[in-house]
Amino acid sequence: MEIIILNFKNVGVFLILAFFVVVSVGCSGTPTSLENKSNHHTNTGFRNSPYVETASSKGVMFVLRRIWGSAFHPTIPEGHRIPENETIFQLEEFSENNTITWLGHSTFLLKVDGKTILTDPFLTNRASPVSFIGGITRYVPPGISIENLPVINAIIISHNHYDHLDRHTICALPNREHIDVFVPLGLRGAFIECGYKKVHELDWWKDKKLDGLNIVALPSVHDSGRSLTDKDDTLWSSWAIISGAKKYYFGGDTGYSPVFKKIGEKYDSFDLAILPIGAYEPRNLMWMSHVTPEEAVEIGMDINAVNLVGGHWGTIELSDEDHWEPPTRFISAGVRAGLSSNNIWVMKIGEVQNLP
Repeated sequence: MEIIILNFKNVGVFLILAFFVVVSVGCSGTPTSLENKSNHHTNTGFRNSPYVETASSKGVMFVLRRIWGSAFHPTIPEGHRIPENETIFQLEEFSENNTITWLGHSTFLLKVDGKTILTDPFLTNRASPVSFIGGITRYVPPGISIENLPVINAIIISHNHYDHLDRHTICALPNREHIDVFVPLGLRGAFIECGYKKVHELDWWKDKKLDGLNIVALPSVHDSGRSLTDKDDTLWSSWAIISGAKKYYFGGDTGYSPVFKKIGEKYDSFDLAILPIGAYEPRNLMWMSHVTPEEAVEIGMDINAVNLVGGHWGTIELSDEDHWEPPTRFISAGVRAGLSSNNIWVMKIGEVQNLP
């Protein structure tokens, strides 16, 4: 979310405040030194490579629609979210297994070889610099509340937009000094400010060991920024989590480009890929930073993923498509691409599944 607008229910106030932009109070990160910079790091910030223009402000009407959507939430289909106590029970029941749990939007719990990994933590009520007002409000509670999370061993961050890096969530997690954090270039300071001690800042194609796991920062096609003054100051990434022969991919948030074929060539295949399937309309505004469900499947094919999981949908309203359209298109595209329906996962919020 490049722009955060104050959120009130009075339509007159909506119009008056349409141009009011809330500037972030943290998590923007510290721009990385330009020494030994890679080809996707320019004198004015990071860029996509191969080149795709990074997103700019979406315009007044787009912002007004987001304000309206935050004030009037959709009707939630039955079964979209599992009760929290059932999720906690399932995690305990499968405690000896490698598992994946969807907590909503791009926040997943992955348990891999005894390590519990949290992706793009956003577990509060609103994606906003201020916890009690503004931003985009969630219309479905998280699968597990912050206070009921299991012990977290690692956090993986794709980029610094409010719906992927929620300062209120990361600063509320217990045992922060013992959690290994993996972030793209420029975001180390955001975690140090909250008391984290083990923060690993990685450029694309660089990796870091976490005991038996190898965590790899990979390219994505997106942008960054939490205010009007820090556009593209910090990097964005997708990620690989590798343990022996097991390989899992976290796509974060991305548009499409040929770079994913390079990932597939380098890593041969992935057992499972978490891919963003929501926030894609209107295409003339969203194409450069958000894939359609069909393009998400194309990324899965490019990286040779056996199983595809849909993320980045069903939690907050970020764009114009119908709230419940993404999974239908995702499944249809996967079947057309030759995947079995068993290999296309549309999870319920709070659902726990064994990793393949």
